[in-house]
Amino acid sequence: MKKSDCELGMGRDITRRDFLNGASVAVGTAGAIGSMGLGSTAAHAAAPAALHPQGPGPFGSDEYYPPKLTGMRGSHPGSFEVAHEMRYGKTWDQAEDTGELYDLIIVGGGLSGLAAAYYFRKALPDSKVLVLDNHDDFGGHAKRNEFMVGDRQVIGYGGTMFITGAYTPEGVALFDDIGLDAERFNAATGGATDDSDPLARYDLQAGVFFDHETFGEDRLVVGTPDNGWGSASAAPISWPEFLAKTPLSERVRQDIARLYDDQQDYLEGISADEKVRQLRKMSYEDYLLKVVKVDPQVVAYFRYSIDHNGAAGIDSISAYGAFRSGWVPGFEGLGLGRPSRNWLDEAGIDNPLEGIHFPDGNAGVARLMVRWLIPDALPGSTMEDSVATRVRYDALDRDSNDVRIRLNSTVVNARHSGEPGSADEVQVTYVRGGKAYRARAATCVMACYNAVVPYLCPEIPEAQRTALKLAVRKPYVYTNVVVRNWTAFHELGVSSISSPGSYHQSIMLDWGVSMGNYACAQTPEDPMVVHMQRVPIMPGLPARDQFRAGREDLLATSFETFERNVRDQLDRALANGGFDAARDIEAITVNRWPHGYAGAPNDLYDPEWGYDEAPFVVGRKRFGRITIANSDAAAVSLTSAAFDQAHRAVQELLTDVIRPEFQYPWAERT
Repeated sequence: MKKSDCELGMGRDITRRDFLNGASVAVGTAGAIGSMGLGSTAAHAAAPAALHPQGPGPFGSDEYYPPKLTGMRGSHPGSFEVAHEMRYGKTWDQAEDTGELYDLIIVGGGLSGLAAAYYFRKALPDSKVLVLDNHDDFGGHAKRNEFMVGDRQVIGYGGTMFITGAYTPEGVALFDDIGLDAERFNAATGGATDDSDPLARYDLQAGVFFDHETFGEDRLVVGTPDNGWGSASAAPISWPEFLAKTPLSERVRQDIARLYDDQQDYLEGISADEKVRQLRKMSYEDYLLKVVKVDPQVVAYFRYSIDHNGAAGIDSISAYGAFRSGWVPGFEGLGLGRPSRNWLDEAGIDNPLEGIHFPDGNAGVARLMVRWLIPDALPGSTMEDSVATRVRYDALDRDSNDVRIRLNSTVVNARHSGEPGSADEVQVTYVRGGKAYRARAATCVMACYNAVVPYLCPEIPEAQRTALKLAVRKPYVYTNVVVRNWTAFHELGVSSISSPGSYHQSIMLDWGVSMGNYACAQTPEDPMVVHMQRVPIMPGLPARDQFRAGREDLLATSFETFERNVRDQLDRALANGGFDAARDIEAITVNRWPHGYAGAPNDLYDPEWGYDEAPFVVGRKRFGRITIANSDAAAVSLTSAAFDQAHRAVQELLTDVIRPEFQYPWAERT
């Protein structure tokens, strides 16, 4: 039986700092402004501080420290409302001119926006750059969550986690400049070896939690089979052994085992090319139900198995896409070969940075980038000393900075001062603390969600506008739950739990990293971050409509609903390990991303575009003095893509707008 709210600890006084001052933080300010811009020959005085009133928030004080906020984070209250007003037609024609003139204004302070600032400053060291972001923290989806349990600091990641993918020489140069060194990282942390993770010494396994609502009873099965690509379990078992422990019916068990063990050609009698053609226009769900002819309950088991990074179920992903993912069975007998799960290996690319993971994920990379851009913002000089050091947010937007990062500032318009082909500057309007301001720059990079660019830039050509609107992002949630200890996991012998029918589809103990002065949990008695991921799938809709519906679901869901589901799910999944949600949960941070990961063309619905016809290629074209970055412009959710697109966008400005003969001053690199 389900526990009551009281039994789950809903009334317990865990810290909810976002409810106490989150709204006021969102309207805080950095104070006075002023700068010189490209082509300026004389300095001008800083604009009066009254342009950006302090307001009720503590921005600029020691109290302003967004990583410590708990409750509803990610796209937090105060970060999206102005953009929604713009989406529905509101304009801000009476913006106050700040008097600022920059060489470059960047819209978006995520990894791509910060990389654009880096590449521009690398090329033009004397340039003045302004980064505007609608959130109260920089980094975009590279989000840092900090907690204090007693006198112990606990750090977690609320978004992008690993440095993965293939990096160009320019990307490697960025890492070199910000001080990220793979050899030193591996020496300090143990790298990707078992010694790097304290959990490894306990031989914990992967598990699956079957919930009563979906599968008829609550049951945690510890130990998972090898699905053909290895297993997260220390001692993987066979599929029959695993399935025998589940509450699934005998028919469903037989069907799942058949998918993994049989070598049957379910499309026998047609060529490989015809098989691919049919698989491209058939969902994986239809393939299972209509071709392989499995029991419908098999679909419930596999519904979340492919697209862990976004809100699309197996009904909106092609069977060929499922095959190419390598994560799901049913294709071994088709004679199509075996796809590589790691495309770097498939392409013969070596990435020495692969697998590097800061305690706060790629937020650690964002912090090092900010240190390079604004040294005073993050005291210290090494990768190691950056982990536990507190960012000085009051240093981000000072008058004396050559690079300024202005948070809590939602851009609502960017247009040329004249015709795009002949104008000599761009005017950017943003809303901060409920008031509109306008700054000017010689150039502009849109490093925000590409689907919002048509609303920000009314001059953009119609064909490009249409292409950009197809960049519908996948919503997702990373919920970080701090537990006072993880003895229940240790007792059960489990470190990660797949929950195919639950509110959050996965539960995972943090992958511990100790670095510099920061020490992660070492024993089961230590406090620990438990990561829970939710993908708001809406079955029955095309992929992009699922993304949109999932976004609406996330925006309509209260923190109380998240908290209740977190407590209920952990209490039930870990019941036999002695877990008590009312007693053991210290804090909850919901990193909600209604606009999450970049989406790629979907062969189930989209035509077979040539490369130059692809929406992400058409959408990212420069127009006038404005270029477009972000991972949307590559249609892939990788930090490497965010860097690549930042470099391309800046290079277009440098060679096409500022200095046609310009070449980057990179040294030769391997």
